[in-house]
Amino acid sequence: MPRGDGRDSEDFRESPDLADLDSFAGVDELGARAHDPSDDTDPDLDAPDAAYQAGGGSRGGIGGIGQLGDNLALGPVPDLVAPEDVELHELDDQGDEFAPSDPNGQQARRELLAVEAELNQRWPETKIEPSLARIAALVNLMGEPHRGYPVLHVAGTNGKGSTTRMIDALLTRMGLRVGRYTSPHLQLVTERIALDGAPISAAAYVDLYRDVAPYVTMVDNAGGQDAVPMSKFEVLTGMAFAAFADAPVEAAVIETGLGGSWDATNVVDGDVAVITPIGVDHVEYFGGSPAKAAVEKAGIIKPGSVVVIAEQEPEVQKILLERAIEVDASVARAGSEFGVLEREVAVGGQMLKLQGLGGVYDEIFLPLHGAHQAANAALALAAVEAFFGAGKDKQLVIEAVREAFAEVETPGRLERVRAAPTVLLDAAHNPHGAKALATTVAEEFAFRRLAAVVSVMAEKDARGILDALEPVVSEIVVTKNSSPRAMPLDELNDVAISIFGEDRVVAEPSLDAAIETAIGLVEQSDDPEEPLAGGGVLVTGSVVTAGEARTLFGKEPA
Repeated sequence: MPRGDGRDSEDFRESPDLADLDSFAGVDELGARAHDPSDDTDPDLDAPDAAYQAGGGSRGGIGGIGQLGDNLALGPVPDLVAPEDVELHELDDQGDEFAPSDPNGQQARRELLAVEAELNQRWPETKIEPSLARIAALVNLMGEPHRGYPVLHVAGTNGKGSTTRMIDALLTRMGLRVGRYTSPHLQLVTERIALDGAPISAAAYVDLYRDVAPYVTMVDNAGGQDAVPMSKFEVLTGMAFAAFADAPVEAAVIETGLGGSWDATNVVDGDVAVITPIGVDHVEYFGGSPAKAAVEKAGIIKPGSVVVIAEQEPEVQKILLERAIEVDASVARAGSEFGVLEREVAVGGQMLKLQGLGGVYDEIFLPLHGAHQAANAALALAAVEAFFGAGKDKQLVIEAVREAFAEVETPGRLERVRAAPTVLLDAAHNPHGAKALATTVAEEFAFRRLAAVVSVMAEKDARGILDALEPVVSEIVVTKNSSPRAMPLDELNDVAISIFGEDRVVAEPSLDAAIETAIGLVEQSDDPEEPLAGGGVLVTGSVVTAGEARTLFGKEPA
């Protein structure tokens, strides 16, 4: 509609510019200016407040709504008397005891599903557009919540999730309140944002999204019709930053999604950068070599920070060290400044002796399997030492370190979910991870017969994964998880037959049927003298596969 001064509203409805964050001032969530900047009055400030006037204006009570003790709509407020074991604040306005809704109950889960459906309309995290402009604009509009706490930033190809959880456990045991942001999730999206070592509730997730959504809309509208809107991962990252600021946390452990330099998490300036082993993954973005991936992941190393580096291939190590020199970051390297001194397989895990930055930590029980997890533990310990400023003459309290590692949980990483036969879940989704998995199974388990249940994402190196598993697996049951990105069953079946031979491959259309088939395979025997005990089933191939199997076995998100 034309304005009274002859100018259409579009004439003064300027779009904010992502490159100029100050241009968002005075813009509502639809991208429109709040009022005509030429007006002398601000409608929001000068309009009379109806509630204030109805309540008697300046003669009214609290907030201008009537007199103290009166309710404009209901009349006099009755005196509420609470039972001896109930506080007044636990009563509703009728005097009945207030029963808060379950933050993870059915209603909260329904609202969570609705939020997820809305977020899933955005770009998935497997698709990126190399820019930090959108996430930078979002956090600026939100008041830069990511600046309110120190950050340990974790990047790499494999071991990121386990290392992040170990860092979280150590910091928590040292007395800090910790926020943890990881991706992807196994079962429920709330796992990605954790406070005090546990995922936030479904209700908290929904509330976070509703708080952030208006700012997301403003960023989307600022980009113009042809611009890329915020991705789901960018929105989730903003939500995590807000959750940690609201808590508030005293430290945040933040895992990158894809890469490093252009990852949405890289708007933070980590006090400590943690680089786990780098291999080949996401070749569509980072090329087909570890060196190319290293260039991207080195971007999380910020000026003046400490970078803690896992053992790497020489060409990868060179790239990481060059970045550290470029930004004047201090360096701690596995195998030089810290590492695993001794490792012994134990019941339910392993006993470790670790060289830290501040000295030797012995008698460390880690309830996880594999030399790769021992290396992750050493990396996590060094990161926390660097965070607290530990050095040659300053060691962390060893009893606290022992207690923290003994309580570490890493769902979906060689996790036992059933006995007789043993069923193990592992989220290995690339050849590097599958090789570490196979090595651990060969060295630390003595299965009479082991069947693997495998579903792989279409963009992954299925052949490389199956090649790594073949030496330790008796039979393989290929299947398809529920993700639309899952490799078609017939395609995965053909790859499996080319590696295992037709006699060792079974195809099942669903994950639950595949697991039942695998259990049946390891429980049967053609030799009546052969014991039936000692069979095992390994469910692997992707994070989605491990997560769905976890749900089938009744495990709660963690």
